[in-house]
Amino acid sequence: MATSKPNQLAAFEGRWHLVRRIEDYTGGPAGHMDGDAVFRAEGAGLHYRETGLLRLANNPPIRAERSYLWTQPDPARIEVCFSDGRPFHWFSLQDAPEAAHFCDPDMYRVHYAFTDWPNWRSVWCVTGPRKDYRMITEYAPLALGSGMGDTDMQTVVADGRGA
Repeated sequence: MATSKPNQLAAFEGRWHLVRRIEDYTGGPAGHMDGDAVFRAEGAGLHYRETGLLRLANNPPIRAERSYLWTQPDPARIEVCFSDGRPFHWFSLQDAPEAAHFCDPDMYRVHYAFTDWPNWRSVWCVTGPRKDYRMITEYAPLALGSGMGDTDMQTVVADGRGA
């Protein structure tokens, strides 16, 4: 049953199932990822780590992962940093949850949707000289102990460099 949107960072703590769709408008392969995201307490924030299987067109699936640090410096704002501590973006929990990040020469814009909380989504639109894609990720809460098992897939690690 949907409840009101989250009003604090702690609402994200736990394990989430994620399904991601990547729509590439440059003619590149479309993508799909199925996996888990875990928010766990770390310092004054939550460490976010996602893992999953990424499928691009007819290529074999590859294991993908990414990490961020989420903090809440004041009641209305969540800040997201790359795993190495560099700022990525911030968004408001009270107003329109949107943000932008410029990574020369590319622009990354995100909209978070919490209207069906605890299910939620992020929609990234990325544009630049060689990039033009939309990435939609749907999150749904999981019970502790559930999630993806280990597989013998090739691993891709996205550490945020060049975002």
